[in-house]
Amino acid sequence: MTGGRPKPRARPVSYASRGLFSRRALWPRALAALWSIALWLPTGVLLAPSGVNAQTHVRQPARARAHAPAAIKPATKPRTRTAPAARVAAIARSSALQAVREGDAEARLIEVYKLAGQTHTREALRKAETLVRDHPNFQLAQLVYGDLLAGQIRAVNTLGDVPALAAKAAGPMLAELRQESQLRLQALRERPAAGMVPSQFLALSPRNKHAIAVDASRSRLYLLENTPSGLKLLADYYISVGKSGIEKSAEGDLRTPLGVYFISSNLNPKSLRDFYGSGALPINYPNQLDVKRGKTGSGIWLHGTPPAQFSRAPLSTDGCVVLANPDLERIIKTVEIRNTPVVIADSLKWVAPQSLTPELSAFEAVLQGWHRAKSSGDLARLTAWYTPDFTSYGKTLTEWMPVLQAELKQLGGRDIQIKDVSYLRWTDSADTMVVTFGELIKGSSTGRTKRQYWTRQGSQWKIFFEGTI
Repeated sequence: MTGGRPKPRARPVSYASRGLFSRRALWPRALAALWSIALWLPTGVLLAPSGVNAQTHVRQPARARAHAPAAIKPATKPRTRTAPAARVAAIARSSALQAVREGDAEARLIEVYKLAGQTHTREALRKAETLVRDHPNFQLAQLVYGDLLAGQIRAVNTLGDVPALAAKAAGPMLAELRQESQLRLQALRERPAAGMVPSQFLALSPRNKHAIAVDASRSRLYLLENTPSGLKLLADYYISVGKSGIEKSAEGDLRTPLGVYFISSNLNPKSLRDFYGSGALPINYPNQLDVKRGKTGSGIWLHGTPPAQFSRAPLSTDGCVVLANPDLERIIKTVEIRNTPVVIADSLKWVAPQSLTPELSAFEAVLQGWHRAKSSGDLARLTAWYTPDFTSYGKTLTEWMPVLQAELKQLGGRDIQIKDVSYLRWTDSADTMVVTFGELIKGSSTGRTKRQYWTRQGSQWKIFFEGTI
């Protein structure tokens, strides 16, 4: 089971083909006030396009927002030799044009909202026309463009203020587009403060070059980079989740799971139906906590949209997390298989990294206690760290005991080293720690990568899953 075929939205009206831009703008104050309220922004918030640092984005110069070079007809006059400086400038302009054309559709839509709210009518219309021309399958952009055109001749009282017959024909699609618009705007207004991180990421190993956090309540995916100075927010994107919401527990329940996961593979788009768009990144649902809780189902992916659909309604998948194809393509180019954690939460809590230090230090002491027990070679002392219902890929603690004994025998009295440790915490009705680390016997040149799932039982932490990955 994967993302599920969505109920197709009605084909968007291509307002760009109506040739209405020559009309004199008769902007109704009602529409300007409506969008000004809808787009209320805190002081200092910048319009950051997807795929760039939201805190440092600098708007492109006006000339970089024209059509891409591919849309320009070749010159008919004889070519002249281009001076080096001019050639460099031309390349720079081409790169900027291509960047605008290939992505940042959401930022461009938000800029249209902002211009409309500030009564910059002609500029809003011009940018909306360019946006729908570049992305004719972007239904929400088409709807906004329609409002802008309607606002020239009549009052517009709501987002997507279409005639009654058209609204009736659209059915739930219009409500979905309005909800999508509200969620995109909400994400802009309620951006994480600079330097803050999702609370689940206690610490990441240098091997975890990137991380993903999904906030289902905001229909938002955050892409973070793990730098020497800590996690940094690279970009964030609008996403769609399950038709029935979140907290997946059973096969076919149309819900998106919540928890700590890892990207397990990267599926070649050539092997997929067009329905999945630019590709798919499966995650390891059900994880070991899900298995412990008896959850069923499989095939939860991060994937794209069909060619005719830029984005999907907020609640429209069979459980997958779905992004616009340009956004998914950037993520596919960035993340690493098996080393990229994916946290999916109902609502993310963003905290200052230093506030996690006490919690991290306390658990580091716990892991060192387990490490000393294993290095001692004492099986009884070591097994005290495991829960009675421990499992390892289907084996009970009793069935797994020979594996543990073999590992202790392999030590031969030598110490083990633990390196490249990552700590991810998940808290709901229980407290869980997902720990991944490299385990190397002192004096050996190779080792194993292990993952443990710990649960808090009263004041003690114990392991309910351990396995080599």
